[in-house]
Amino acid sequence: MRITCLAVLIALVLSSVVQAVVVDGTPIRPVTTYSIVARDPATGQLGVAVQSHWFSVGSVVPWVKAGVGAVATQSLTDVTYGPLGLELMQSGKTAEQALAGLVATDDHPEWRQVGMIDANGNRAVHTGRQCIREAGHVAGDNFIVMANLMEKNTVWEAMADAFRSSPGDLAERMLAALEAAQGEGGDIRGRQSAAMIVVRGTSTGADYKDRLIDLRVEDHPTPLRELRRLVTLNRAYLLMNEGDEKMVARDTQGAMEAYNGAMELAPDVTEIKYWAALTMFADGLEREALEIFTEVFAREPLWVEVTRRLPAAGLLINDAGELDRILSVAPE
Repeated sequence: MRITCLAVLIALVLSSVVQAVVVDGTPIRPVTTYSIVARDPATGQLGVAVQSHWFSVGSVVPWVKAGVGAVATQSLTDVTYGPLGLELMQSGKTAEQALAGLVATDDHPEWRQVGMIDANGNRAVHTGRQCIREAGHVAGDNFIVMANLMEKNTVWEAMADAFRSSPGDLAERMLAALEAAQGEGGDIRGRQSAAMIVVRGTSTGADYKDRLIDLRVEDHPTPLRELRRLVTLNRAYLLMNEGDEKMVARDTQGAMEAYNGAMELAPDVTEIKYWAALTMFADGLEREALEIFTEVFAREPLWVEVTRRLPAAGLLINDAGELDRILSVAPE
């Protein structure tokens, strides 16, 4: 017997552990949420950020590919809008053409909320007439914000205003949009998970290199706060990578600036300091490195044993007593 829309909603309300409802053979995931799909015109970076009262929202809603586009698919979600939308845009379709084609072939477009933006900044958005209210969207220059099942109908306008007015890079502005949504009450059911993906403007040909940010908060009492913490930590590790690259290029000053930036962003992460010090020591910045090793060994003595194991692994040359000089600053 055909399951009606009302029956689907009753099933969602009655079951707190539902993972999917099947309608006409199609799995329907009730990922009601708010999200932003955006592009940075200065760098070409593309991104999606999202929060929801749904476990692991990052495994369902955001889809992004460098040099191609970004998609967020939500409400009573058909996940295939994500990969198929990217595939269509990669084949040369604009965001508008890609979304129009998918909506036209969907048996239940009335339940979908989908936003797409392509690498040229073309954007398209669809909020189906049966998305659970409060539901709506704003499509602005290089961004789309969308929301459904919100506490207030002011959420999406607040998101758009925050994205337009916030300083910083794409990740920072998308975070501001999510925080503005929560400030307006957010999802009427509460909050559970969040995610963000940001990719380069131009693909390197390897997806793992293209992803500058790929973060998911699967289940947390304050997922946006945790997502912001992870974005900051991600920035620190990106600076560490930049420092390593500059060391290889013999740009010592640039490397030191990157390492110091990483340590300022994540002052409590001893590991960042340790590997920065090791790279600096290997490159001849012994005095600066030993100062950091002194702090690291005093805070977490386990790094003394880690250091002892490095020569055998080929990660520390010990031809001239380098190991002894590093360990000379370890606590007695």
